[in-house]
Formats: sequence, structure tokens, C-alpha cells
Amino acid sequence: MKLLGLVPLLAVATAAATAADHLTVTATQTLDLARPAETIAVPWAEVARALPGAQIYHLAVKDAAGRPLPYQVTNVAPTAKDPSGAGAAYGELLFQHDFAAGEHAATFTIERVSGITPPFPPRAFVRYVPERLDDLAWENDKIAHRIYGPGLAAPAAPGSNKEVLVTSGVDVWCKRVSYPIVDRWYNKGHDFYHKHDLAEGMDMYNVSQSRGCGGTGIWDGKVLAVSGNYRTWKILANGPVRAVFEVTYGPWDGGGFQVSETKRFTVDAGHNLDVVESTFTVTGAAPAELTVGIGLHKFATDPGQNPRVSYTPVPDQGSLAQWVEQRTHGSLGTAVVVADRAFAGYAEDAKNRLVLARVAPGRPLRYAIGAGWSEAGEFTTEQAWRQYVADCAARLASPVRVALAP
Repeated sequence: MKLLGLVPLLAVATAAATAADHLTVTATQTLDLARPAETIAVPWAEVARALPGAQIYHLAVKDAAGRPLPYQVTNVAPTAKDPSGAGAAYGELLFQHDFAAGEHAATFTIERVSGITPPFPPRAFVRYVPERLDDLAWENDKIAHRIYGPGLAAPAAPGSNKEVLVTSGVDVWCKRVSYPIVDRWYNKGHDFYHKHDLAEGMDMYNVSQSRGCGGTGIWDGKVLAVSGNYRTWKILANGPVRAVFEVTYGPWDGGGFQVSETKRFTVDAGHNLDVVESTFTVTGAAPAELTVGIGLHKFATDPGQNPRVSYTPVPDQGSLAQWVEQRTHGSLGTAVVVADRAFAGYAEDAKNRLVLARVAPGRPLRYAIGAGWSEAGEFTTEQAWRQYVADCAARLASPVRVALAP
């Protein structure tokens, strides 16, 4: 059995496969805690090697009990071509498993089927929103977010009443339901959802010029240097299991040098925290290592709600959890978790609590950001949110391993 290189969140091992009608997948992990909605990624090249001529609409992924599982096949790139029909444009086959507490291994099969596999309901989704200038909005079955583009930052023409907001902060849309709501809310006019919860949820989060829920900047020890709105966007995968997209920011003044940022978001179904990889490019007299601040807005809710805000920093986990209790509309948890031993402490400025991380220019910084709303029913107490964040940190530090055999 030989090892392949790392894929996002997973280390993959494979055996030399022969032509067959199925491929066996064994996923193992070392944690004793439950790991719901763990995404299993199998390189499509290994599926094609084991099942020559396999077609993505004539496959079934089954668990050990023979139950079919929803799956997704990604592309290597949005413009990838496959003129020979050999699957060269495909990247990974994705599906999910709920590891129970104490469950350390699970086995699955990828099988050919004669009939057509119908599409699965989307549980992770991202889209560009031109009907509202140039928002980029994403969601899964747990929570929703958006960020803002250059159209929103552009000055308003006289008499236009155009909204202007310059920020690279991350917004939160709170959901009560597991089905997608982004299209519905925009189509009905999202401003109504700032004040009213119509049983699906509401947009009660205030970003303004803060970092919102996990925006970034360059920290010099006293001041956080931040970019404006995103400049470009690119969607790489779009559900049903995982959505992946990239945005670019800058360049902006990082403190005597120019810095630009490319962010890749990985949004998995079943998770309140998304995984982000930020890669910073610098020009000028830049340090060999950057200190990045990943922020949570101190004043993200309506002051009229008399919010009570508490924070739980856990240095050993590289995490910061925020919990905001409100007079109405429940409580909101937000969090940042820094992975890959990049954690460098905590700080704050006038608007944000910050988790600090160190990274060399050109190298990706990996972290998780996200939110949970008490009215959705899963995190009804601060302790429940803290535990979820702790479990997320443990999962990031201990990826699942996948072995393949014919």
C-alpha cells in the first residue's frame, strides 16, 4: 500500500488497483469524540484506475450496511477539459460519514451502477449576487455568510441612494432551516430580514468596517492593516457536499510594504465552521514572516438588544470563541480556530478581538471561521458552542486517513 500526497483535510493511502466493479474505501481516525459530517475525499485518478471508464453519473457510494450516500465529483479546475473521456478533468470524489464517539474506522464501497444516479439535494452552495451589486454569498445546511465586492465600495452618484460599504469583513446570516435560503432572501429583498425572523432565520449581524466573523489583516503590534472589498472571485466547486471558492484582496499597505491576499474557502455540509486558506503576497521591504490578525467583531449585534458578550480563548487549541446573548432573537456564537501550529497569541483593537498567526509570504495560512445560532436548536448554551469549537480544533489537528483497495 503506497501513500499519496495530502489532499484538503485528508491524508490518502492507496493500493495498486485492478479493473473491478467496485473500490473499497477505508477511513480511519484517532479521536474518541464524535465527528459528524466528516468529508471523505478520494482522488478521481484512483477511482478511474480501479474502475476504468467509470462515469460520474453511473456510480454509487455505499456505507458498510449497503446504504447509498450522497456524493460529489469536483473538477481539477473550472475550465478543465476531458476530450478523451478518461476523467482527466475530475479532481476528487467526495462523500461524508458521521463517525460516532469512539468509532475509529469505517468502510465504504464505490460501485458501478447501470442506471443514472440522480442529483443529490445541495447542502453547500456559493454564488455571485449581481442583483445586489456584487455580494458573494455562501451557505450550507447550518449557517450562511457573505462578503462584499468593489461595486458596494464604489462611491454613490449624486441622487442615486446607492449603498456604500468598504470592508473585507465576513457577514453572518443566521438560519433555522437546513435547506438553502440565500436565493430566497435575495429575491424577496434581504433588507427585510435585518429586523424580522420569518421562521427561516434572519440577517442580524453587523459587519461595518470590522473584521466581522473571521476577516483578516496584518498586525504590527498596535494597528491592524486591512484591505478593502474583494477584487476578484472564482468558484471552484459548488455542492452538494462541498463548495470551494477563491477571492482576492488588495494590494493594500501592510505597514511599509504592499500586501495582497488570496483566500480559498472550503464550505462543507454539516459544519458551522468553514476552512479558509489565506496566502499573502508582498512587495517592498516586507518581513520574512507576517503576523496576521483574524478577527471577531466586538459589536456585531444591535446595541438595543442589550448584548452580553463573552470570550473563550484557548491557546492550546489556537481558538477564540465569542458568545453574544441578546434580549430577543436568541444568542450567537462565532469563532476562529488557527490550524497548523501557526497560532501566535491574541490581541484586540477598537473594533475586533483578534487571533494572531504567523506565516511566511507565499505560504498558505489555514484556519477555520464560522458561527452558530441558538435559535437553530443545536447550540442553545455557551458551553455547547465552546465544546463545538474545541471539537473543531481537535478535528483540524487530527485529519482522517483514507486507504483504498480493489
